Amino acid sequence: MEKTRQLFTSKTLLIHIILIVGAVAMVLPFIWMFLTSLKTYAESIHVPPVIIPKDFQWENYKEVFTLLPFFKFMLNTLIVTVLRTAGQLFLCSLAAYAFARIEFPGRNVLFLVALSVLMVPGQVFLLPQYMIMVKLGWLNTLQAVVVPGLFSAFGTFLLRQFFMGLPKELEEAARLDGCNHFQIYWRVMLPLAKPGLVALGIFTTLWSWNELMWPMIVNSSPESMTLSVGLSSLQGQYLTNYPVLMAGSFLAIVPMLILFMILQKQFIEGIAITGGK
Repeated sequence: MEKTRQLFTSKTLLIHIILIVGAVAMVLPFIWMFLTSLKTYAESIHVPPVIIPKDFQWENYKEVFTLLPFFKFMLNTLIVTVLRTAGQLFLCSLAAYAFARIEFPGRNVLFLVALSVLMVPGQVFLLPQYMIMVKLGWLNTLQAVVVPGLFSAFGTFLLRQFFMGLPKELEEAARLDGCNHFQIYWRVMLPLAKPGLVALGIFTTLWSWNELMWPMIVNSSPESMTLSVGLSSLQGQYLTNYPVLMAGSFLAIVPMLILFMILQKQFIEGIAITGGK
């Protein structure tokens, strides 16, 4: 009994050590970003690296707002993120419910075709999508950034796994009450899928908030530019003011950190339940 207890204690200690090392490895880049944002330019490029700045340069944060229309970029990013997230939650959940709960010819084949998109690098779609935006006259507009991200095969797969784990008795009871497929989806299944929806919502929000390549391709106007593209303009060809760049980057990630801290319980629950099904 004593040996078993000691073995259990040793395993628990080892697990905690691994978790602490992993947590430190994840947090260090953010700490380094914040400290660099408070350095002078000389300190940011000094070799060996200066860890703690001698004098905190809070002016770097003020300079971000001087060099960029920061709030305009953040508003554009917020609009893009909200619309993309709402679109994926609705459209992906509709497709996921159909693939999980509705029997129709070719269902599995269509689902495999949808999943095959995940095996194709995203760069392959850039040129066709760009040509479509040109034909529609949407270049330098927010809809050019929003529309291609309204649906994803990953979101469909994630929610399908969740819907497949829900009891069939609920669906049968709803049919006896006279509900059609959409009513069952909207009134019965969707409320039960809240953890999965929260997980997909956070994934989509992070992806949309941080995306750089596609917004940079279709937008060159400051009026419709997103935050990631605006921050990239702080990186010069021959000289980059790293403290100002890090200050802007730190300001950009603060909303996502707050969102994750608020929804981390639902996020972890959604991933755990979806993966378990």
